[in-house]
Amino acid sequence: MKKDPLNSSDADETSRPGDSYVQSFARGLAVIRSFDAGRPAQTLTEVAAASGLTRAGARRILLTLQALGYVEADGRLFQLTPKILDLGFAYLTSMPFWNLAEPVMEELVEQVHESCSAAVLNGTDIVYVLRVPTHKIITQNLSIGSRLPAFCTSMGRMLLAALDDDKLDAVLGASDLTARTPRTVIDKAALKEAIDVVRSQGWAIVDQELEEGLISMSAPIRDRQGRIIAALNLSGNAQRKSARQMVKAYLEPLQAAAVRVSEMVARRG
Repeated sequence: MKKDPLNSSDADETSRPGDSYVQSFARGLAVIRSFDAGRPAQTLTEVAAASGLTRAGARRILLTLQALGYVEADGRLFQLTPKILDLGFAYLTSMPFWNLAEPVMEELVEQVHESCSAAVLNGTDIVYVLRVPTHKIITQNLSIGSRLPAFCTSMGRMLLAALDDDKLDAVLGASDLTARTPRTVIDKAALKEAIDVVRSQGWAIVDQELEEGLISMSAPIRDRQGRIIAALNLSGNAQRKSARQMVKAYLEPLQAAAVRVSEMVARRG
C-alpha cells in the first residue's frame, strides 16, 4: 500500500513537493480527515493512530482546531463541529456551476422522476457536489461530499474521458479496481475501451457495475473554453427501466440540462 504523506508523520523529503511544503498544515488536514462516518468521535490516541501522528502532535493540532471552532471535546472524545462545513462550502461556492446547476437539476428531476447528481473528479474518485434525489435506489447514503470510485460510475467515466491518455493511465493505475458486482469492468484495457466509447459519443452509461439494480447515465458540464469541469447524471432502477430504455427516455433531457448549465457557466465566465 502506498504511503500518503499527508497521513504519515515520518514522510521523508522525497515524498514532499519541496521547500513550499508546510508539514504542520498537512498534518492538520490529516487530523481532520481522520474523522468520518465510521469514526465520528475519537480519543486522542485514536486520532493519532488514524492520522499517523504522535500523540503529542495530534494533541497540538486538535487543541488548535478546537480553539478555532472546528473541533469540540466531550470528555476524552473529540469530534468535528458544523463549522468544518465552511471549508467544503468554500470550494462549492467558488465553483461557477454551484448555484446555476441546482435549479436545472430540480427541473430535470421533475420531468423524468429520477435522481440527479453532479460530481467532479478528485484523484481516483468522484466527489458529489450537488444531488437532487427522488427514490432511494442505492444502498449508500449519498450526499454532498460523498465519494465513489470513478472507474465504475457513469460520472467517473465521463470525467475520465476528459483526461489525456497519460493522465488516464495514471488514474487507472492508482485505482483500486475491485469488482462491486458481477458486472463491474475491472480489466484496464476494457475500461479504456469503455472510456473511448464515452469520448466518441459524448455521454456515459454504467449498467449495474457500482451496485446491482442501479443504472446511471451522465453528460458533461463544460466551462467557457469547452473543458469538462463536472458531470451531471440521472440514476434509475434496473427493475423499472433497462439501460436501453433509460437512454431512449432520458438521454435527450439529460444532455439538454447539461448544455443549459454549461451555457450559464460560459456566460458567467
